[in-house]
Amino acid sequence: MATGKQLLALAQTRIGEKYLNRVVPKDNPNWHGPWDCAEFASWLTYQKVKKLYGCTDNHDNPALADAYSGAWVRDAQNGTLVQSNEDEAVNTPGVILIRTPPAPGRMGHVAISDGMGGTVEAAGIGLGVRKDQVRGRLWNFCAKIPELTYSSRAAVVPPVALPFLLQLQIPNLQSPLVRKVQQALKAKGFDPGKIDGGYGPHTMSAVEAFQASNRLIADGIVGPRTAKKLGVVWPT
Repeated sequence: MATGKQLLALAQTRIGEKYLNRVVPKDNPNWHGPWDCAEFASWLTYQKVKKLYGCTDNHDNPALADAYSGAWVRDAQNGTLVQSNEDEAVNTPGVILIRTPPAPGRMGHVAISDGMGGTVEAAGIGLGVRKDQVRGRLWNFCAKIPELTYSSRAAVVPPVALPFLLQLQIPNLQSPLVRKVQQALKAKGFDPGKIDGGYGPHTMSAVEAFQASNRLIADGIVGPRTAKKLGVVWPT
């Protein structure tokens, strides 16, 4: 039976490869990119268990199946995946970390835990496949692949509080900080729509475009990394 460690080991062989939002043939063991985050996770799992996860249709032809962060969310919610949590993920190689897309059809994020508090992930344009960290980032779901065997370290990794985040909500979040972000986006050539202090779809789209142009994960969520690139002082 394949293991989470083997899933991670395969992911590590792709570090440094390019990022591009495109469909990856999940049944091609020799694929070396480009990748996006959901395609990367779905390719890895198919290589190890010969079964599709995180695709809009998990019964599709693996050469053509379209992976999507929202489909990973679906599989985590409906019991297709085995539920996990962040505390387990930081100690367990091969756990899938999932961020929900901010709106239908938009991009969330998917990463693979390395069991040492870090991740391997197809991070974004200009970033490619790289290492990052688990703690201090927004993950809506942590999950394990049913056909994999997982083993954890006996270690205590203290939790890290999430930083302040701006993201699309219903109703739209209203604050002076949103106005500062909108002003910074417009000054840098990314139109957020009306500068009204409301974090709505137009502002989110401008954030995504700015992130994609500045070596950031293009998820439409403003946190410390995006704020720093925008030149906006961020709450601690």
